Amino acid sequence: MKILVINCGSSSLKYQFIDMTNETVLAKGLCERIGMDKSFARQTRGDEEPVTVETELKDHGVALQAVLNLLRDPKTGVIGDVSEISAVGHRVVHGAEKFSQSSVIDDEILKGIKDCIEIAPLHNPPNIIGIEACMRLMPGTPNGAVFDTAFHQTMPAHAYLYALPYEYYEKYGVRKYGFHGTSHRYVSERAAALLGKPIEQLKLVTCHLGNGSSICAVDGGKSVETSMGYTPLDGLMMGTRCGSIDPAVVTWLMEKEDLDTKAVNDIMNKKSGIFGVSGVSSDFRDITAAAEGGNERARLGLAMFAYQVRKYIGQYAAAMGGIHAIVFTAGVGENVTPLRVSILKDLAFLGVAIDEEKNKIRGCEIDISADGAKVRTLVIPTNEELAIARDTYALTR
Repeated sequence: MKILVINCGSSSLKYQFIDMTNETVLAKGLCERIGMDKSFARQTRGDEEPVTVETELKDHGVALQAVLNLLRDPKTGVIGDVSEISAVGHRVVHGAEKFSQSSVIDDEILKGIKDCIEIAPLHNPPNIIGIEACMRLMPGTPNGAVFDTAFHQTMPAHAYLYALPYEYYEKYGVRKYGFHGTSHRYVSERAAALLGKPIEQLKLVTCHLGNGSSICAVDGGKSVETSMGYTPLDGLMMGTRCGSIDPAVVTWLMEKEDLDTKAVNDIMNKKSGIFGVSGVSSDFRDITAAAEGGNERARLGLAMFAYQVRKYIGQYAAAMGGIHAIVFTAGVGENVTPLRVSILKDLAFLGVAIDEEKNKIRGCEIDISADGAKVRTLVIPTNEELAIARDTYALTR
């Protein structure tokens, strides 16, 4: 059974084509600048060099057709006919309280995803466009929806509710939802495998650190707390997002700077975070290089980020009443080795200790704990596409 995994953004489409008999990635690629000039499609088959096709991609439907053309191209493709695609798995960012697990998409499920647009206006519309394009171009091929928010539906009410008038939760669903759930679920399951223990017996803190970042407390395989909230703006400072701040700052800035809601939202989402503090970049590689070159604001941004991650780890260990392992994942968590040191340096009281030589290894699955450490520290590259493919396979086979 071969699964096509689709992740649609507002102007992009990323994909992987996976043979589920051995979970081999046959091909992967992306379409960029959809609806803009200089658009292109790029595909990599196995370990070969990528093939890029510059073509007009006026919408996601045209982009998906370009993907199908690349997959069945006689020279660069991996299938002879579209019928070889057994099912399509879609990343859907927001499922609100409607979806606590992955689902085969039918008219009712699609309507439920559309109903969530109000609380995810930036994320769900492109996801829906991708789903509808697949339904149109591959009629009869089953589609599965895997929700970023579903994993966090196990949080208790005392963790997900805000101390606002309860009527706003009842009327509008204002509560913490959390995101990156597919990643947190995948790495927590891999952590259990690496530790050789049933996940039901483990208390884990998973740190998905990238341009967008979130922390999750996973107790017995279930999410019980996470840093992102009603939107992905909450929690940690990130590449360009401010994370948690005093909410009164928002109204104060609106008055002082004469900002409307769109402008202040743009500042918090696109001009803040480590970019806003450093004034250098939202890319942690650039920030690290600037800090090493003596840029004090870059150093401050990294120190702030490490401090916030460390605080969340401590909070979540307290929330679970203990901790067995810390897991680092995503681009920053997997690769920025000095930042892992900064995050963990004051957690010896929990039983955390890492091996400096092991910590130098980047981008691969490894236990970097020092001998005798009571709390293990793991680096596990996330694989959301494989998690989506596995769910879709289980739903549709």
